[in-house]
Amino acid sequence: MIIRRRRALRGALTATAATIALTATAGTAFASGDPAGADRARATTAVAEAERQNERQAERQTERQAGDARRAGALAAEEAPVETPTFSMMGVHKQTTEGYLYFPNREGGFDPRYHLELSYDFLADVIDVDNDKDGRDDGTWFLAKDGTLDYHWFSEDHQQHSKQVGTGWNTYRTVLSPGSVGGAPEADLLGVDKTGVLWSYLAYPDGSLAARTRVGGGWEQYDQVEGQGDLSGDGKPDIVARDKTGGLWLYKGTGDYKAPFEGRAKIGGGWNTYDRLLSVGDLDADGRTDLIARKPNGDLFRYSGSGSAPAVFQAPVKIGSGFQIYNLL
Repeated sequence: MIIRRRRALRGALTATAATIALTATAGTAFASGDPAGADRARATTAVAEAERQNERQAERQTERQAGDARRAGALAAEEAPVETPTFSMMGVHKQTTEGYLYFPNREGGFDPRYHLELSYDFLADVIDVDNDKDGRDDGTWFLAKDGTLDYHWFSEDHQQHSKQVGTGWNTYRTVLSPGSVGGAPEADLLGVDKTGVLWSYLAYPDGSLAARTRVGGGWEQYDQVEGQGDLSGDGKPDIVARDKTGGLWLYKGTGDYKAPFEGRAKIGGGWNTYDRLLSVGDLDADGRTDLIARKPNGDLFRYSGSGSAPAVFQAPVKIGSGFQIYNLL
């Protein structure tokens, strides 16, 4: 099941990125300045190949449908909602601007990278969510450098859907989704604008967003804000923020979208040794949220979640090297 899900995700991301690339090169809305002809041809080819892959996969699934349905019914009765999802990590090569996917190996690291063979230079961020609580992504917000926010998702009948959620999102220097900050099933969005104000957006199943709510100011003191799930063990999604001196602060979730976080608590120092912090959820398959940190030389470390505060993270474990070639999304 995991292998089939990965193949579907690869095809979906390739097709999605190709569609966005076609839109970008058709006009002047994106600031990346990619040559239109070459990118359009490559994007069209990628879309066709992704569609063929999805068709072949659908045929294989149909052949196994009868047996799979019986097994799925038995498994569904035993499965419980997964509160801490696991997502892939995406890297955009700094020189070629092509995308690479890293799927968690469920042992604390990543499988060998998967080359998407498309330019992702127009993307500012990729934000995955798990709204059906099966532990894997079922929707993705794509934030473009020109401020366009799109949402792409797959329905239960394996059909791909997409819509433009809004524009003007380049007013934010950080956008993330730690999960549901308002208590609904759907994961919500947070944004730190360029003046240092934190805003929350409640999300709907199709990726649409309610009007934003001002959470508070003063967030300009942080150069990175991350989070994916519960870090403190109380069942509510939390976030961490690194200040410019290297101190790391925990903001525990409250479950109230109007005031989604408690007052901050310092959980460590020396984090300015890293140039990138990010979370893909549960990387080591222990049911707790982890944090990934990269050093300027490209070494990648996993901070496994402890599942409780104040010692939110365990000691770092090196899980890779050479990642300085990417902008990690």
